[in-house]
Amino acid sequence: MRNVAIIGIGIIKFGELWEKSLRDIAVEAALNCLEDAGTDRVDSVTIGCMSSGLFNGQEHLASLIPDYLGKNNIPATRVESACASGALAVRTAFLEVASGISDYSLAIGVEKMTDVSTGMATYALASASDQDYEAFHGITFPGLYAMMAKAHMERYGTTREQLAEVAVKNHQNGALNPFAQYPFTVSRETVLNSTKIADPLRLLDCSPITDGAAAVLLTTVEEAKKYKNFPMVIIRGIGSATDTLSLNQRKDILEMVAVKKAVQNAFKMAGKTIQEIDFAEVHDCFTIAEILVMEAMGVVEPGNAGPATLDGLTALDGKFPINPSGGLKSKGHPVGATGVAQIFEAVSQLRGESGKRQINNPKVALTQNMGGSGGSCVCHVLEVK
Repeated sequence: MRNVAIIGIGIIKFGELWEKSLRDIAVEAALNCLEDAGTDRVDSVTIGCMSSGLFNGQEHLASLIPDYLGKNNIPATRVESACASGALAVRTAFLEVASGISDYSLAIGVEKMTDVSTGMATYALASASDQDYEAFHGITFPGLYAMMAKAHMERYGTTREQLAEVAVKNHQNGALNPFAQYPFTVSRETVLNSTKIADPLRLLDCSPITDGAAAVLLTTVEEAKKYKNFPMVIIRGIGSATDTLSLNQRKDILEMVAVKKAVQNAFKMAGKTIQEIDFAEVHDCFTIAEILVMEAMGVVEPGNAGPATLDGLTALDGKFPINPSGGLKSKGHPVGATGVAQIFEAVSQLRGESGKRQINNPKVALTQNMGGSGGSCVCHVLEVK
């Protein structure tokens, strides 16, 4: 298997992009990526998108997007794993290059979520849950994560203030990110007093509905040596795993098995441990999600993520920064694009190009992107050479 490097990254500003179409934002992110790489060579394309059929009435992205990118006649694939679709696209592009099928493989993550009503968007997102045992009975993702939050509070004494601090911290980071949908700070009191969505979660505990796209270009380490514009970032490890789709089938709704397995697999491939990771981009679709992921990854022991967040462990200047981009909470969550956007942030940080939110001299990064309530997960370990 060949060693794989990331030579190009591209993103657009996330938000409610009324004047742009699905194809527009995908192509814009891809062109930004190719410009960053300094090459327009693409041997294959993988598109991560959760639900363009429901959000936009448009399927067959494997034909549409390469066409409008000016890359007709090359192999293209669209992959889906709910909110983990973006990371799955990067994983697929990695396998294209590592296997020798492609020398240059482009991964694009995209979602255009605001072309429909909030009710329709909720319906589309609910398609990532178990339709027979969850969605049919009226439960939504805020409700599912609220149950996990309640259980965490009951078992470990996690407080509303600790959950709120996740949002406060991520908005502090997002306020420094020019691509963020909500680049402003919030106080703990504002989070605690925001509209109740599903007890104990409030509006500012929830990631928003977002339009956005991101792209990364992968090639072999040998090919990457031709490009001297910036330090080389290598994908050292990839891990992917699944769990039961519905919460009611899990032995413990607070144990995110897919996250734990995916991280372990990525670490095994990379030859790394959690102690060697300098920072992480994780899937904070709700504030409780970041708490649960921290514990599943082994950053802290179960039950300690809330106090650790409150104590500043995961802050930009903490011992283990999490979501320097602002995370899904502040940067936004265009579901198919999120995993690719995490890679964008990780590479930007490792190159030392993140401006005011730049972490001090990071060498190794971890990204964690999951689908639904943790039914699927894809992780990447990146290292700057």
